Amino acid sequence: MRRGFRRTLVAVTSAALMLSASACGGKTAEDGGGEGGGDALKVGLAFDIGGRGDQSFNDSAAAGLDRAAKELKIETEEISAKPDEPESDKESRLRLLANQGYNPIIGVGFAYTASVNKVAKEFPDTKFLVVDADGCKVEGPNVGAACFAEEEGSFLVGAAAALTSETGKIGFIGGVNVPLIQRFEAGYEAGAKEVKPDTEVLAKYLTQPPNFNGFKDVSLGNEAAKGMLDDDADVIYHAAGGAGIGVIKTVGGAEKWAVGVDADQFNQPALAGVKDHILTSMVKKVDLAVYDFVKSVSDETFKAGPKEYDLANDGVGYSTSGGHVDDIKAKLEELKKGIISGEIKVPAGA
Repeated sequence: MRRGFRRTLVAVTSAALMLSASACGGKTAEDGGGEGGGDALKVGLAFDIGGRGDQSFNDSAAAGLDRAAKELKIETEEISAKPDEPESDKESRLRLLANQGYNPIIGVGFAYTASVNKVAKEFPDTKFLVVDADGCKVEGPNVGAACFAEEEGSFLVGAAAALTSETGKIGFIGGVNVPLIQRFEAGYEAGAKEVKPDTEVLAKYLTQPPNFNGFKDVSLGNEAAKGMLDDDADVIYHAAGGAGIGVIKTVGGAEKWAVGVDADQFNQPALAGVKDHILTSMVKKVDLAVYDFVKSVSDETFKAGPKEYDLANDGVGYSTSGGHVDDIKAKLEELKKGIISGEIKVPAGA
């Protein structure tokens, strides 16, 4: 049988849009993907900086798209962004997908919020989703937002970090200093101090907006981690996308504890050499959000507006791979119940 395809659009600039084709495991109708007759959905996905292969946020979105390609009758097309691009490039990328008949279209990352809100008005019959929509706010009857209670999951890994630390110093490395990433820091610090009030939390952001290299540049993560290790932090949590690979490898190389983000980073091939030093990961189920959205369009049950993923609906959480938090899992589950019940209030940033 003929294999389906995923076409990847890369390095979009205001001057040119370049399209290249590559094989993929997604299935079209002829491949037997999905059930029933009719035309296959054509799903377009625009990645955040780093794209597929970042071992973190984007890969989680890719996993949701891959699941949809396997289980539903869809064709897919992926587009990767580049650092420091103008807003007009994001708009051009979305228009290109819409003009080529892709519906629905997914923008991965808060940076797509404004461009999706704008372009969606030009294509009222096309459904759009923004993953991590800025402020969880989108506009229009054809736009959805997937929002996450990052602070809740971060609270739990912060507690794990404080309970595991031997020096009483733990670290947080954020990719870019924006409100979304500040939510990770706020939850992490609150969780640490909930279980050990005297814990010192060191914090550093790799870049300031409009420089978004902090989500991609591995060397920046490496250097930041070295600095925190020199300051005696023995557990370091990153919310830095692809740059976090540098954090984890540096921390693992020093035989200290790293805390991953977005996906269960213990299981990622790029980190196999240091996985025994990944204490846990704050799991943010972007894959579920992408799949849910595509399925809702396929089932004709799409609803515009925000949908939140939190501890209560298992949209965020912490990983247990490797067994490194087995001895404190009961405490973490107790804290989780407290957050869900409302007994514990988790701050969501400054």
